[in-house]
Amino acid sequence: MDRVYEVMFIVRPDVVEEELDKLVAGFEGTVTTGGGVIKSTEKLGRRKLAYTVRKFNDGNYVLLTIEADGVVVAELERRLRVTEPVIKFITVRMDEEEKRLAKVRAIRNSRKKLSAMPQQQPAAAAPVAASAPVAVAEPVAPAAVAAEEVEAEQVSA
Repeated sequence: MDRVYEVMFIVRPDVVEEELDKLVAGFEGTVTTGGGVIKSTEKLGRRKLAYTVRKFNDGNYVLLTIEADGVVVAELERRLRVTEPVIKFITVRMDEEEKRLAKVRAIRNSRKKLSAMPQQQPAAAAPVAASAPVAVAEPVAPAAVAAEEVEAEQVSA
């Protein structure tokens, strides 16, 4: 059963371009003679390494995307391991990654986007009915209140 893999390998920085091309062609030949298919080959150029590997601080990155079975991938990894100019490599199975990404996309698409929904306008405020003016009592002076109380006491007495 053929699966999709990405094989990233790093070649020493002192390898010239022609040797790098020959190296990549050899790895592609390993895949095709084993029954696999080369989907793409990308030379990503010379980049700095995250940490020193075999006394090298940078290297030439190459990414192969292949469709092959496990036997071909095992043989390719064996050749990468014993080839002296290759200082690091990694193989990633991409069909599992594509399944995971499809699942994430399905979950995202099932959610309702609030930004895509039409905005609801707030209800217009009901007009306030004009109320009748309230009669306001005029303040009474304290001296007038005291005079009324005195008159009320004199009348009752």
